[in-house]
Formats: sequence, C-alpha cells, structure tokens
Amino acid sequence: MQEGIQQKSRQQEGGQKEYGQQKGSDQAGMLSGNRGYVLFILVLVYTFNFIDRQIIGILAVPIKADLGLSDTQLGLMGGLAFALFYTGFGIPVAMLADRFSRTWIMTGALTIWSAMTAVCGLATNFWQLFAARLGVGIGEAGGVAPAYSLISDFFPPEQRARALSIYSFGIPIGSAIGIVFGGVIASMLDWRMAFFIIGIAGIILAPIFRMTLKEPIRGGFDRKREDTSPPGLKAIFNTLFKKPSFWLVAFGASCSSMMGYGVFFWLPSFLVRSFELSLLDASLYYGAVLLVGGVIGIWAGGWLGDRFGQMRRSRFITIPGWAFVATIPFYILAMMSENMLLTFSILVIPTALGLMWLGPVISVIQHLVPPNMRATASAIFLFINNLIGIGVGTFAIGFLSDTLTIKFGNEALRYSILAGTSFYIIAALLFWAGSRFVEQDWEG
Repeated sequence: MQEGIQQKSRQQEGGQKEYGQQKGSDQAGMLSGNRGYVLFILVLVYTFNFIDRQIIGILAVPIKADLGLSDTQLGLMGGLAFALFYTGFGIPVAMLADRFSRTWIMTGALTIWSAMTAVCGLATNFWQLFAARLGVGIGEAGGVAPAYSLISDFFPPEQRARALSIYSFGIPIGSAIGIVFGGVIASMLDWRMAFFIIGIAGIILAPIFRMTLKEPIRGGFDRKREDTSPPGLKAIFNTLFKKPSFWLVAFGASCSSMMGYGVFFWLPSFLVRSFELSLLDASLYYGAVLLVGGVIGIWAGGWLGDRFGQMRRSRFITIPGWAFVATIPFYILAMMSENMLLTFSILVIPTALGLMWLGPVISVIQHLVPPNMRATASAIFLFINNLIGIGVGTFAIGFLSDTLTIKFGNEALRYSILAGTSFYIIAALLFWAGSRFVEQDWEG
C-alpha cells in the first residue's frame, strides 16, 4: 500500500513537471503561431508612424507656397518640432512600457499621433503647424521602443535581427506611402485633406491593434534572471554607462540618421526644383525609390546580421559601417547627374545601403541589456538617434540650402544634400569603434 502511495506521488510530481513543460511548450507554440500576425500588425502601425512623420516632406512644397515659409522654417517644422517632444517623452513612456502593458501604451500613442496629424490640416501659420507637429511627436514617443521590446519577446535571439528588419519595413513603406499619398491628395484636393485622411485612418486602426495583439511573456526566450522586476532609470543608466558599444553605436546611428531623415524630407523638393517635376510625379518617383531601395536594404541588413553576427557579434556593427561608406560614390553620381532617370536609378542603391543598419543595430541594442530594461534602453537609443538625426539633420540641410541659394539658386538643395553625405563617414567610424566592445558588452 505504501508503495502504491509513493508511486502515485511520483506520478503526480511527474505530471506537474510535465504540465510545466507543456505550459512552456504551449506558450512557445502560441507565440510561433502568432508571429506572422504580430509582425503584420506591428509593421502596419509603424507604417502609419512613418506616414505621419514623413508626409510633411512631400507636402512641404504646397505648404511653403500657401503659408509663405522659408527652407529654414520648413526644416525646423519637419525636424526639430517633431524631435523635441518625440525624444523627450520617449524615455518616460518606455519606462512605463517596462512595467505595464506595451500594447495598451502603443494603442494610446497611435491614437494621439493620428489625432495630431489631423490637426496639422487646420494650421493657418507656421506656429500653429509647429505646435501640431509637436503633438505628433508626443504621440509617436510611445510607438517604437515598446514595439522593439514586444518583438524581442515574440522571437528567439537567433531570429531577432531579421524580425526587427521586417518590422523596420514600416520605414520605407510608410515613407513611400506618405510621399505618394501626400502628393496625390495634394494634387487632386489640397495638402490639408492629406493630413485629415491619414490622421482619421490611424484613429480607426488603434482599437483594432489593441483587440488583436496580446501581451507576450516578458523575457520568455532569454536566459532567466533572479531579478526580473523593472529597474529604475538610474540602474538602467548605470548598466549602459559600463557598455561603450551602446554609446558609440547610438551616436553613430544618429549621424547616419542626419543624412537619412534629411534626404527623406528634402529630396522631393529637390526633384521639383532641379528637375521641374510636378508634385505628383516627384512623389511617385521618389516613393518608388524609397520602397524598393528601403525594403531591399533593410532585409539585407537583417539577413547579414543573423547570418554573420552569430559567428562574430562585432559584424552586427561593422557590416552597416561599410554600407555607409559605400553610399558616398552613389550619392555623388545621383546628385550631380542632369539626367532624371539616371538619378532615380542610382538613388535606389544608396537608399538601400543607408538603411541596412536598422535590423542588426536594433538587435544589438536589445542584447546589451536584460529583458526588463529593453524598452527603456531602446528609448534612450532612440532619444540620441532621433534628437540628432531628425532634429538636426533636416534643419541643417534646409539651413545650408538657404545659405547656398544666393550662389546656386534652385540648385542649392543639390549641393546641401551632397554635403550631408559626410555624416555617413562619421557614422561608419563610430560603428567601427563600437564593434571593438560588442562582445564584452553582450548581455549573458
């Protein structure tokens, strides 16, 4: 009888153990089955993020004519107005995301930035539009860092660079749609209607996102840690200060973004001024360049990162560094060409090369800190990247264009964009310096 009781006890223990294993297996299966939809809905939200962020680039042409703005004012509105609150609110919102539901935070963020995009269509002067863009920045502060953290909890480490690359497809897709849609609507109706339509569409998407995306287990695919409680900001900074690769990569990415965001914003205006394209034609041509070049470059970066970064982690950083250097000759050829078709054909290549960093670098950022710090660490990275990249890059190219207009007239943007390629050299040098520390800084 005693033997029967012991046997029953062993069966119960085995059953409990098996239940725990089965529970973990069910969780992994649930995540695996949902991964396609997870990426789809996150890419869709990120697409709206960049539509709302970049649509002002193509609308800068009619806005400048309607409101009588200078290139410097357009650069402030397109860059600094957005970046100030986008970066400033990003860190506290991300700390909330490390503690509470990331899907709820993203739902609220999507609603706010979409509503403020619609408000942009009501502006009648520079300051009103500047204030509305501040509102867009406040909303978008909660749109990206929580998504990085979510993806890291839906995908194992060896797949994260590719998953984050697919997520980053929202950048070229959203930018292309924003430019094309803005050009079409502004040509058919007016620039205000473009803001109204995109803003309302985002508000409609917000509840769909919340109802269909469930919160995953935080850190479910990572090495278990004794302390999984959300740390304070001081503890996160103490962790990051010990990791030089984080800072070198963050400032390197911000230098590349100065050129990247600057070109996204100003190239449509360059095409209208230098090649005398209509607003609609400029939007269609450059939208195609962004879509094709961006998707190819981002996917290639993620694939190369997962392929070669597993062998040597420093390659997550060095491969994008070489890509930055490779953009320079292609930008020179494209910007100095007087043949419009040749310019468009060449631009696809540096557009792809300039975006290769996204998947591997964002993946590195996720691996430099434990899971309970990822959203906040990502927000600190985005703070540096976007404050400098968006806030300075767009303004710098616009200011330089105004300065060179006296000498070059309508061709001033051609030379100011060319000058911006120097930012890629600085970015490459910082990435190569950071690659020396990646191995020692890697979490776990």
